[in-house]
Amino acid sequence: MSQDRELSSEQKEKESVYKKFLHIFIIFFKIGAFTFGGGLAMLPLVKQEIVDKKKWVSPQEFVDIVAVAMTAPGAIIINSAVYVGYKIMGAFGSLAAVLGAAIPSFTVILIIAAFFLQFQNLPGVEAVFSGIRPAVGAFIAAAVFKVGRPTVTNIKSLAFIISFLLIALFLEFNPILIIVIGVLTGLLFYRNEE
Repeated sequence: MSQDRELSSEQKEKESVYKKFLHIFIIFFKIGAFTFGGGLAMLPLVKQEIVDKKKWVSPQEFVDIVAVAMTAPGAIIINSAVYVGYKIMGAFGSLAAVLGAAIPSFTVILIIAAFFLQFQNLPGVEAVFSGIRPAVGAFIAAAVFKVGRPTVTNIKSLAFIISFLLIALFLEFNPILIIVIGVLTGLLFYRNEE
């Protein structure tokens, strides 16, 4: 009898792990399938799901995840998925999140690659892309606003944001150099605040 109970609790634990894996996969699959405009455009949806709805990470931790994801090589959504999945469920969570985020994009790009070259010069296709470009720009601007808003905590942080924006826009520094400057700025100005 106790062996049956052990089996059922072991079975319940396996089912729980499977459900959590599937849950993470589905969340990132929805984000990957229904967001246009790339990783930055996906970030508000990721934030809405994992911060606002599920509360798996805090708003500040989400900003940190995005910062790390942007500095690491690769797609920002995949890097973010690895981190969030790992935080929730370890390596299996990372696998679920990455597969969920990548499969829709991979499938769509594969289909587009197979047919796009034949149709790219048609007036209707050109018109569709002319309409999509501004929408994607709006998604990216919204992502920057929503994700960046928690970083403005005082006048000093706002001054740094504006300074880095101006450096990025007008001095055309390499992004890695801007990040290094940000690291040095953080060490210099924020080290003693904690």
